[in-house]
Amino acid sequence: MSFKDHFSSLAGDYARHRPRYPEALFAYLAEQAPSRLQAWDCATGNGQAATALAKYFSHVIATDASAEQIAGGEAHPKVQYNVSPAEHSGLEPLSVDICTVAQALHWFDRERFYDEVRRVVKNGGLLAVWTYSQSTITPQIDAVMREFYATMRPYFPPERQWVDEEYATLPFPFEELAAPSFFMEAAWNMADVLGYYRSWSGVKEYEKQHGESPIPQAESALGSVWTDPQKPLTVRWKLHLRLGRVE
Repeated sequence: MSFKDHFSSLAGDYARHRPRYPEALFAYLAEQAPSRLQAWDCATGNGQAATALAKYFSHVIATDASAEQIAGGEAHPKVQYNVSPAEHSGLEPLSVDICTVAQALHWFDRERFYDEVRRVVKNGGLLAVWTYSQSTITPQIDAVMREFYATMRPYFPPERQWVDEEYATLPFPFEELAAPSFFMEAAWNMADVLGYYRSWSGVKEYEKQHGESPIPQAESALGSVWTDPQKPLTVRWKLHLRLGRVE
């Protein structure tokens, strides 16, 4: 099965420059799960959600359609990495307590994926999917970052619209549970932010179309408002979680 591969060529940047999800998120998901025997982290990327789940679940299966992403997965004794598409995991029927999808559901053939979730998640188990908003740092830096995103926005795939809409409009045919708000935070300097930019699929497409990187222009714009580029500042993202019970 083919898949929309926007990140294999960015696997290294993705692993180095994407923010970490909050510990409180995984503690909460574990509390809601019917048991803590096995979790499936789908479209795991470099495995950051999978290794976080491993603190709470006896075994975690982490799958991704990209062999390059799986090759760079974070090693953990309780995490098993497999190369497989979201829509055909290869997992045993009714074998997992929870399926998680971090910042990736918008890329899937959702109807086929949802069928796969119903096949492999235990009755009463969970599907947890999330995306996150644009970051905030300071009002001046935020304005520059919003302008850069607006410039890059036409180069993202159409599925990016689901992220812009914070997953609120994304079809989700499960009994939905109310969930608390979660935030990611990181202490980043300007070079870290530029590394984050490099992990965007829109930046990769811009480079492909124009034969040059937009990062130098972004660096110049950020440098005009970042008083000390070497000084880390607090970067914050709001998570948008949708949590469903699988019956």
